[in-house]
Amino acid sequence: MPIRLLLQHDQDGDHSFQPEDISKIVSAFEGALRALKLTNRDDPATLMVAKTIFEAAKRGERDPVRLRDIAVNRFSK
Repeated sequence: MPIRLLLQHDQDGDHSFQPEDISKIVSAFEGALRALKLTNRDDPATLMVAKTIFEAAKRGERDPVRLRDIAVNRFSK
């Protein structure tokens, strides 16, 4: 799953997510995939969604609905 890979291999290494944060991030990712109707986890778009959510989380956003909406709005235009 792309989002878990990003969380495990944080390039900057300067963000430590708590278990409850990870749960929210994963929930946002799953919700965004459903909203965007992305079912193939090998689709490059799936990784782009994961990166969008991950970057927003690194900037401090933790609300899963807002994280989901950030990704959905970016890719549904």
